[in-house]
Amino acid sequence: MFETISLFLHETGVGKFIFTLLFSMLPVIELRGGIPLGVSMGLSVPASFAAAVIGNMIPVPFIILFVRRVFQWIRKHISFLGGFIEKLERRADEKKDVVLKYEFWGLMILVAIPLPGTGAWTGALVAAVLDMRLKKAMPAITLGVLTAGFIITAVTYGALKVFF
Repeated sequence: MFETISLFLHETGVGKFIFTLLFSMLPVIELRGGIPLGVSMGLSVPASFAAAVIGNMIPVPFIILFVRRVFQWIRKHISFLGGFIEKLERRADEKKDVVLKYEFWGLMILVAIPLPGTGAWTGALVAAVLDMRLKKAMPAITLGVLTAGFIITAVTYGALKVFF
């Protein structure tokens, strides 16, 4: 069974798209790793871009809506992870000044800069810590992910040649 799944994910266009999408859902890696992965697997740059953006966005609403409750549950039931949770909250707290100062654009820029410590996961965590409504945070994070995707694509593959 695992061999069949592996063959599907590595040898079909749909499988490569899904694998790129799933890979881009991972924190830290996000679309910064998803776009190059998709291309290296044989997807076109636009298909890799699309899969990575979609995959990067899937966790965002869940993070915004549920991460605070999940953190509370972890503190209560898995106490040894409390330090890790505090580290994540401190990280979000360090980034919140930009978002508070520039609101929509601050959150968008935080997500758009394709460097470690930024991205959709961090943006969603900051939005959750600030109790931002989903309808306010999602457009900024989406625009930030699209911008980061374009930057990664342009730097890595010369997006002007690919898209225009």
